[in-house]
Amino acid sequence: MTTTAVTHIASLVTNDPSLGNGTPLGLIQDAAVVIDGDRIVWTGESSKAPATDNVLDAAGRAVIPGFVDSHSHLVFAGDRTQEFNARMSGQPYRAGGIRTTVAATRAASDEALSANVARYLAEALRQGTTTFETKSGYGLTVEDEARALRIASRHTDEVTYLGAHIVSPDYADDPAGYVDLVTGPMLEACAPHARWIDVFCEQGAFDGDQARAILTAGRAKGLHPRIHANQLTYGPGVQLAVELDAASADHCTHLTDADVDALGQGDTVATLLPGAEFSTRATWPDARRLLDAGATVALSTDCNPGSSFTSSVPFCIALAVRDMGMTPDEAIWSATAGGAAALRRTDIGRITPGARADLVLLDAPSHVHLAYRPGVPLVSAVWRSGQRVA
Repeated sequence: MTTTAVTHIASLVTNDPSLGNGTPLGLIQDAAVVIDGDRIVWTGESSKAPATDNVLDAAGRAVIPGFVDSHSHLVFAGDRTQEFNARMSGQPYRAGGIRTTVAATRAASDEALSANVARYLAEALRQGTTTFETKSGYGLTVEDEARALRIASRHTDEVTYLGAHIVSPDYADDPAGYVDLVTGPMLEACAPHARWIDVFCEQGAFDGDQARAILTAGRAKGLHPRIHANQLTYGPGVQLAVELDAASADHCTHLTDADVDALGQGDTVATLLPGAEFSTRATWPDARRLLDAGATVALSTDCNPGSSFTSSVPFCIALAVRDMGMTPDEAIWSATAGGAAALRRTDIGRITPGARADLVLLDAPSHVHLAYRPGVPLVSAVWRSGQRVA
């Protein structure tokens, strides 16, 4: 293995408050990073960088950790342009649109689904995403859900079983029977291919009792809970997430004071998905309220064909700063270290010795430009596990 130093970095985001300026971002000015194999082995001032086999001059540009997108739905087929057009013409968003994607996904070949995942991952990688989670949830039969997870696991280790996305159209008149399927034969087939279990706890999907039964069954099979919580209405999702020690409660749009307090006092990360609010013209989550309560906040894309068809974390950062009350520093932390926390990972989302060498070089002097220059392709280079991949 050879060592590589990236030097003359104008502003380095380490996400280690013991470094640099002592803030949560641990900013180091005129910095350098040394990579050995797939790991970071040194960070500090550029003038003090040790000798290495290779040197790359960042020429006064910023470096940040690779984005950690901890919530996406990429195993799908089909297109929901008409649904989006209808929403933009005044029709409200409802969870039932998922059924359209279910039909298309069931009809698609394994090859087509895998190619689709690869396509959107390449798109995300070019925009700086080096770690991503993705889910099943568009099959809703034992065979199709297991197939989706097998396909997802070819592309990432962060795979989530979401048989409880909605009640399958095949069980429209028997939701209790579908819960039995999700917690029985479907779980048996899917658990070997996943790390996580998720449920859409929402009106039109699964209520609190159903969600508890599904997540508890998954936990008994070794899958750790995460939950779609409080997206469209107030509901029990957030409280259930904290009760079951879910890694993440995702969406968190409609929160009571008790919900906010629970997230502030627990270990469950509040993952905010501004692409969904943007694409559905829904109420923005109040990130400021969560942060002021001491909650850990992650930012992710929710990339899916219906309610948030974006793979761009920089776009979500800009939305979070403009419309959700986050500062640029908070948004970049939430899109990197926050996403890592939502996946309960300590080896990603930071640039410190021992961390995986996932770095993004920006064509800008500061991470603030991600919000300051929305829509501009500022990602100049990407390293994942020490290899330059974009």
